[in-house]
Amino acid sequence: LPGSLRERACYDCAMKFTVMVRTADGKKEKRAIDAASRFEVYSAVESAGGVVESISEGGGSMMPAWFNISIGGGIKTEEKITFTKNLSAMLIAGLTLSRALSVIERQATKKALIQVSQDLSAAVKKGSSFHEALAAHPKVFSELYIAMTRAGEESGTLADSLKAVAQQMERSHTLAKKIKGAMIYPAIILFAIVVIGILMLIFVVPTLASTFKELGVPLPFATRAIVGASDFVTGHVILLALGILVVVAGIVSFARSRIGAAAFLWTALHLPVIKTLVRETYSARAARSLSSLLSSGVEMLSAIEIAKQVVGNGAFAEVLGEAAVRVRKGEQLSAAFVEHSKLYPVFVGDMIAVGEETGNVAQMLSQVAEYYEADVEEQTKDLSTVIEPFLMLIIGAVVGVFAVAMIAPIYSISSAIN
Repeated sequence: LPGSLRERACYDCAMKFTVMVRTADGKKEKRAIDAASRFEVYSAVESAGGVVESISEGGGSMMPAWFNISIGGGIKTEEKITFTKNLSAMLIAGLTLSRALSVIERQATKKALIQVSQDLSAAVKKGSSFHEALAAHPKVFSELYIAMTRAGEESGTLADSLKAVAQQMERSHTLAKKIKGAMIYPAIILFAIVVIGILMLIFVVPTLASTFKELGVPLPFATRAIVGASDFVTGHVILLALGILVVVAGIVSFARSRIGAAAFLWTALHLPVIKTLVRETYSARAARSLSSLLSSGVEMLSAIEIAKQVVGNGAFAEVLGEAAVRVRKGEQLSAAFVEHSKLYPVFVGDMIAVGEETGNVAQMLSQVAEYYEADVEEQTKDLSTVIEPFLMLIIGAVVGVFAVAMIAPIYSISSAIN
């Protein structure tokens, strides 16, 4: 059949599932069930008083039921962006929501996305609203995603709202990738320094230390410190590896805690180059979130609260929390941003104030987001160039200390011979 006719023919067709069912009296039965999705299989079996033990499509291998329903966390951001773009495009083309979801389900290749699409399709067919179906998967769809979808449903512009969601997600994801990409170079250099240092302590220093010991050369403090470190490393390799793992795990755990995140943010806001990048990144994120929500028709207070969750739990999010309190009291949104110019640049508060005067807050926020997204992108391009001199200083200092510590005893030997 041609593509369009084949889609129409398969739209309501059921798939065959092989299901292992435990009945009400405790017996296990293997059944073949025709249904549109796994969701319908579970519903049909449970309504008959049974429990699904395992399920597979067609006559394939049986998988435990808990494995099939434990989905949601394995969908990448790129896949969600593609899912949203395709769904918006099909709705604009005139397909119904349930049919568009069925098409996406058949096109998907990742198991997690297929399962989510099936659940969404089944929920919509049963009469649930789309945003309610999305809310059943909080690990996949964010509060911002659900709120914008709900606003689109209520205003009858779901396709446009989904398109806006996709744009918002894509720009935020691109910005995050740019920042992470800029950090790869210095991270690799620092990692290489540590690895080379450990290798030298294991293979190079012991040879020199044994030579110094045989000749009875008096060692300066720096040399004795390096030789001591080498003895510890070579004698406690497993302990050193465990220590590194504990330190890394401790740093990661501390960074994820509320106090740790605040400490890292405070440090970043006081570093010469990094502080501007951090301020503009958070400004772009807050402005993009607020602009997307307000342009989709989300009420101001709800938009601020959702944007606060998107920004995080740090000082930047606290400004949004204060803005919500002020707006609730009847004050302007810009007031909180203007008073916290050390976090959000002055430009942010001024542009919001202009938007409030002209009645185009969402548009002004969009311009703020575009400005800072472009600026952050340019800064990340030059970040490696800016950081490179500092890395060279670190490398030079490490090499210099090691060279002086190892050459000084050799120089003493030469002087004694002469």
